Amino acid sequence: MNARARFIAFYSLLIKEVLRFSRIWIQTIIPPVITTGLYLIIFGGLMGDRIGLMEGYSYMEFIVPGVIMLSVITNSYANVVSSFYSAKFQRSIEELLISPVPNWLILAGYVSGGVARGFAVGIAVFLVSSFFVDLHIRHALIMFVVMVMTSALFATSGLINAICAKTFDDISIIPTFVLTPLTYLGGIFYSIKLLPEFWQSVSLFNPILYMINVFRYGFLGVSDIPYGYALVIIFVFWSGLTVFALHLLNTGKGIKH
Repeated sequence: MNARARFIAFYSLLIKEVLRFSRIWIQTIIPPVITTGLYLIIFGGLMGDRIGLMEGYSYMEFIVPGVIMLSVITNSYANVVSSFYSAKFQRSIEELLISPVPNWLILAGYVSGGVARGFAVGIAVFLVSSFFVDLHIRHALIMFVVMVMTSALFATSGLINAICAKTFDDISIIPTFVLTPLTYLGGIFYSIKLLPEFWQSVSLFNPILYMINVFRYGFLGVSDIPYGYALVIIFVFWSGLTVFALHLLNTGKGIKH
């Protein structure tokens, strides 16, 4: 395939993925917005005054970056895992695999679709949050970079889960038993400085902690972890998952029968 054909293939995959979630926006965009509103009302509004300041900011301001990142993570993951597994279940993925489209381009197309949904939901949640708190962005470029890297990382994770899954039940195991606990223990609602020293050390093994903290740094200028170090950690995880996902596509494990 020449460069133009590759671009057309990538663009087609991306548009397919974007149309897939945008046509059912009531199911893909609205639920995270409602959930965010509930988080901000319950944790920020009702409990915020009792908790007081967190890192020099009101509790509502402190949790907004984490809540936005929570939506980005879950939706980037969900978009790819459901889309790719559906294609595998319906056997339509086999047509794509035997086409001249290289596997790295297939990976890029699906991941880009997940990133698109992550950004769409993230922007929607951001707009809703602005009704609850006066948002001031300190480092817009850092916010953009970490959103791209995080959504790409979890979109890639979703593709790996979809490749390895044998039933529809399998695609819900990782979000339920791995993704959700790591997300809620990643510092969305608290600073790890409040934890005992032992649990602070344990928290450093949670990759989502780095994503939420560097995103909070982009918003508020505060972080429990140096943002440069956090970006490196995110990039390492993303690179490792990308190599592994490409390996699965190249070998056909979980896809070819």
